[in-house]
Amino acid sequence: MKIAVIGQSLFGQEVYKELRKEGHTIVGVFTVPDKDGKADPLATEAENDGVPVFKFPRWRLKGKAIAEVLNQYRAVGPELNVMPFCSQFIPMEAIDFPKHGSIIYHPSLLPRHRGASAINWTLIHGDKKGGFTVFWADEGLDTGPILLQRECEVYPDDTVNTIYKRFLFPEGLKGTVDAVRLIAEGKAPRIIQPEEGATYEGIQKKDNAKINWDQPAEAIHNWIRGNDKVPGAWAEVDGQKVTFYGSSLVDNATTPNGQPLEIPGASKPGLVTKNGLVLFGNDGKPLIVRNLQFEDGKMIAASQYFKAAESTTVELTEEERSFAEEMRVVWKGILSNVEDIEDSTDFFKSGAASMDVVRLVEEVKLRGSGLQLQNEDVYMATTFQEFIQMLVRKLRGEDEEEEMVIDYAERNVNNMTVRMPHQLFINGQFVDAEGGKTYQTINPNDGTAICSVSLAQVSDVDKAVAAAKEAFENGEWGKMNPRDRGRLIYKLADLMEEHQEELATIESIDSGAVYTLALKTHIGMSIQTFRYFAGWCDKIQGCTIPINQARPNRNLTFTKREPIGVCAIVIPWNYPLMMLAWKTAACLAAGNTVVLKPAQVTPLTALKFAELTVKAGFPKGVVNILPGAGSLVGQRMSDHPDIRKLGFTGSTPIGKQIMKSCALSNVKKVSLELGGKSPLIIFSDCDMDKAVRMGMSSVFFNKGENCIAAGRLFVEESIHDLFVKRVVEEVKKMKTGDPLDRATDHGPQNHKAHLDKLVQYSQVGQKEGATLVCGGKQVPRPGFFFEPTVFTNVEDHMYIAKEESFGPIMIISKFKEGDVDGVLKRANDTEFGLASGVFTRDINKAMYVSEKLQAGTVFVNTYNKTDVASPFGGFKQSGIGKDLGEEALNEYLKTKAVTIEY
Repeated sequence: MKIAVIGQSLFGQEVYKELRKEGHTIVGVFTVPDKDGKADPLATEAENDGVPVFKFPRWRLKGKAIAEVLNQYRAVGPELNVMPFCSQFIPMEAIDFPKHGSIIYHPSLLPRHRGASAINWTLIHGDKKGGFTVFWADEGLDTGPILLQRECEVYPDDTVNTIYKRFLFPEGLKGTVDAVRLIAEGKAPRIIQPEEGATYEGIQKKDNAKINWDQPAEAIHNWIRGNDKVPGAWAEVDGQKVTFYGSSLVDNATTPNGQPLEIPGASKPGLVTKNGLVLFGNDGKPLIVRNLQFEDGKMIAASQYFKAAESTTVELTEEERSFAEEMRVVWKGILSNVEDIEDSTDFFKSGAASMDVVRLVEEVKLRGSGLQLQNEDVYMATTFQEFIQMLVRKLRGEDEEEEMVIDYAERNVNNMTVRMPHQLFINGQFVDAEGGKTYQTINPNDGTAICSVSLAQVSDVDKAVAAAKEAFENGEWGKMNPRDRGRLIYKLADLMEEHQEELATIESIDSGAVYTLALKTHIGMSIQTFRYFAGWCDKIQGCTIPINQARPNRNLTFTKREPIGVCAIVIPWNYPLMMLAWKTAACLAAGNTVVLKPAQVTPLTALKFAELTVKAGFPKGVVNILPGAGSLVGQRMSDHPDIRKLGFTGSTPIGKQIMKSCALSNVKKVSLELGGKSPLIIFSDCDMDKAVRMGMSSVFFNKGENCIAAGRLFVEESIHDLFVKRVVEEVKKMKTGDPLDRATDHGPQNHKAHLDKLVQYSQVGQKEGATLVCGGKQVPRPGFFFEPTVFTNVEDHMYIAKEESFGPIMIISKFKEGDVDGVLKRANDTEFGLASGVFTRDINKAMYVSEKLQAGTVFVNTYNKTDVASPFGGFKQSGIGKDLGEEALNEYLKTKAVTIEY
């Protein structure tokens, strides 16, 4: 179609570009005149393409269309007007002129919020749903028939900027193009707007954006965020007009410590705290704002209100003065209308707009050794002198952010004070769950509560995914050099090592892991995993491929290994930090961002890990941690359209459900490490001492809560009785007790429901006729302790021979002397294939058995010997994909083939 684009802004520019890609002919672009010598982005784009551009100051004069303007418009001969964002009044003579009429993009769900400030009022009214409408223009104000609507959830802390960037801009762009496509296909509807529910609100301007303090905290919060950034909600403070930005509600019932700040009209004084300015509604509930702007345009962090006048000017070195002059040239290039850039020149008062902020940030990154500013940094240092002072402080490392304030749960335990974050971790901040929902995480040693933990809701998943997507697509992480990414991951591993005793203590009280094992394996292997994958960051590479040439031309085909994007990771409770490390390290090394759900019963080391990512310098949004229910949080992750990969470790039934949901939602890439019933075959020619020692470890390691635990031992008939006797002797030597006691061998099971399952499992084994040699009962003491248990005379048809206990229960069956193929058939007669083992001194037998065993891992004369460099994963219903080793990277990468003809 022949289309006239009438409008302005970056949104108008992107709509214009997409319509051209769709094959439409843009016969003219009608936009606003240049401002301060700068063309609108839409005009610049069209002029570069050679498309006619018209910059009319107005279309009407005294209520009537200007004939000259109309004639120039009609001369281009449009068949459709597309108005993506238009601040001018377009007369009906132009609206109705094209064959297909005119369509307008409007950022609300019409008929609600008609008018020019629709996004503002969506937030001011606290709407739970927002969205946009593409409608047919008519004589009314946003009253024309609806062509297309799409809605989104409005988050409690959304601002005009966040909802616009997250949904209204990208989805509005797609929706506008879709609307044109429907028109071209003759399928575009005209749905009359209902009058029921219709609202019209006036344009929000600075004069009418003053805050009314005589209302509840939520209403004040909605007013501030609804006016953030334009026009800005303001109030009188200390005799001057102060504008408030970055509002969020505070769920904590406790009043934070801070310095009082009198605010005329407020129900009580505000509090300047480390986190910002805490304000109160007339209901006594708090909210907090992060930034303040004064009448002279100066913006500061609200936490610095009483310190704003205390800052001293730093003396610049010769090198820094040279850099300052280089930046003066950059400012001059942006502010072309300003004759000289003085120290007092104000960036915004000189005509700079939001696009100029983006350019300035990029110029600093290019010239300032990769220094990454945030847009807010520019808003807070508006004069050239302030800007240079801010840059120099950052380059010197003197302007680092204050240490993140975390609401720790503290416990004095294991001869130390452990400090545990207990809120959700989203976009670099610890925050409460939607609605302030929490639950208790329990210490399995005594059954008491450790602390309350935020319980993530569906909306929290959406926030975390949005943060991860933003970090991947637009943030520093997505642009980072792989070697720099590796340095961050190395730094994270170093921090984990510095905190290893604290991490091991938290792991022990939260999961019941024996402290010495937690220190060596749970935490130790986690550190090794991050270090291993840090080294892979700059070694991920493609290849060149010879293909048939297109004579007389030639071809070059090469492949690129690229990150997938936003990845979800769902981990189990048996090795909370180590399972996080196995998946997250490879995911991050590949360049992805992650939203991770720890097991609901063991969230604390994952949240401590989140704290360490901040200390390591990971950009916001790269790592997000959401404790919560699998049925809610895990399901939303499986269904979420912006998640492109999901890695899961857990049970086979849940893995199947996840795989199904991932397929139905958007065909996510999936890796699954699922259940096991790993066979361990012990031949009569084994080293008996080693077989007993490793056989014990294969079952009782980590209280049997081990995915590769030997679920069934097959012992050759001639040594069966001796092996059982030796095992029982060793079991009796095991000390069961407090996992923090260095002498403890066997700690509590992870949680009460699992303990109950083990008791029931043992009862079933006895009823079926297996011989209970020892154990089989709960230990009569506080906590979730289960006796190390041994069953013999277990026949192949029995429940305990087929099903995994995931606990300290040794299942022993005998096999006939020399019957290698017979025992292999029995060992493989399972739908699981995670791990397996064989003990024999005969190398030929060992090689034959290892070849025939249907499992992803085979141990020969050892067990539980996993290493960060060796791939780990199962066959059959034990899952698909690999953790660890180079192969794990493949789970978080996609391969792109590029062919060039020359």
